[in-house]
Amino acid sequence: MNRSVGISPVEPVQTGEGHRDPKGRGMDGFARSAPSGNLTALKAGLLLSQATTAFEYMAVLAVMPAARDDLGHPEFYAWAFTAFMIAQIFTVVAAGMAADRIGPVRPLLAGMVVFALGLVLAATAPSMALLVLARFVQGLGAGAANVTVMFLVGQAFEPHARARMMTGLSIAWMAPTLVGPVVAAWIAENFSWHWVFWSVLPLLGLAAVLLLPATLRLRLPDPDPTAGSLGNLGRAALVALGAAALQWAGQHLEPWSLLWAALGVGVLVWALPALMPRGYRPWGRGLSAVVGVRALSSGGYYGVEAFLSLMLVTAWRLPLQTAAACILVGSIGWTTGSWVQSQRWLRLRRDAIVTLGALVTATGIAVIAAAALVDGAPLWLVIAGWAVGGIGMGLSHTSSALVVMQLAEPGELGRATSSLQVGEALGNALVGGLAGTIYAVTLGLGNLSFGLVMAAMTVLAGLSVAAARRIGPVENHSAAG
Repeated sequence: MNRSVGISPVEPVQTGEGHRDPKGRGMDGFARSAPSGNLTALKAGLLLSQATTAFEYMAVLAVMPAARDDLGHPEFYAWAFTAFMIAQIFTVVAAGMAADRIGPVRPLLAGMVVFALGLVLAATAPSMALLVLARFVQGLGAGAANVTVMFLVGQAFEPHARARMMTGLSIAWMAPTLVGPVVAAWIAENFSWHWVFWSVLPLLGLAAVLLLPATLRLRLPDPDPTAGSLGNLGRAALVALGAAALQWAGQHLEPWSLLWAALGVGVLVWALPALMPRGYRPWGRGLSAVVGVRALSSGGYYGVEAFLSLMLVTAWRLPLQTAAACILVGSIGWTTGSWVQSQRWLRLRRDAIVTLGALVTATGIAVIAAAALVDGAPLWLVIAGWAVGGIGMGLSHTSSALVVMQLAEPGELGRATSSLQVGEALGNALVGGLAGTIYAVTLGLGNLSFGLVMAAMTVLAGLSVAAARRIGPVENHSAAG
């Protein structure tokens, strides 16, 4: 047993779950009596919506080098990824509060419609600036849909079934990635990268047909019209603007950049705490620590992911389709880690699984950084590091969502879930912006710029291990049966 990373066997921990009232709901307020047929439709809709988002996400990773070559303006390359995350900062707060106040159906519908609009804008974008705008619109829709999906998992499934459902969502994420990047690269090389976005719309429409009627028929706890604070919507917008200001300052090194940087930091310090769980402290325990793990670990992984395809095409001189195929190992690793975390034989507390996953992710990114910094390093080293990093993310990312579902106070699941996703989106935006800044500043160094990006991501992912050790004991319902 490795005590240095806080790994320990499952121990009895009081979580408030497992008790029921006469109406068939747990003391945590989760619905337990939805008809089985309705839950089947719900599962199918959730899985297809996840698969659709996965295909679009992985397709963007694969075709962005082609979009950059077509549209130019390499200084906007990182913005195509971070604009998506910056937009989510606002909508995960808005959708989380809306789900608590009016239920999940309308936020889910709004998210899917806005995401579809973003796909159309990207499919018709004639310039890199408009592609960045399209990615921002997609982020608005994806943020609303994602937080609503997590809300539904937390309310429609028993605690012991959530881990399996999260594993199913991870498999749904992985399945299209086995062919998605390669297919997207083939479309980009033989037709146009624009057609990749058009191809996502039919899948999104089918997911809506399955998911929305099922959510309307669910018997969920009554929403609380007073939940959340409307002032938090303004704070979420300010946090998103603060993240954008920091990235702008980093990529435009001039005297005015100091003002933008100071403005960004000031806005984050003032507005962010209200969007976090009650009693949030950046280096606190419990839910505060979970948010920190998600922000640092996901941010480091995302920063690598945004530049991995470009690095393989530029530094290793791989064809676009081959580079896209290399990305697949991360998805396979992620799904493997997510499957492992749901197994009864994994006799670790849930918080220990998060810690282990953060450590494994940091190790995988460190391997990629070493390969990028050493001239002539073999390609298999990058692929192995990416697979290891994916396994770590499957362990920690899925488990951190389950920890939030267990630690959230009754009636605040929407806020707690949105806090986690705000932390992730902000971490991805800031760290992705940092990666873009390093890349833009070091372009003159050639392939070494990729090594510097990966080294910085290793440091940030390593900090997530320290954050994970502050979560505190959380029971693993899967291991407890």
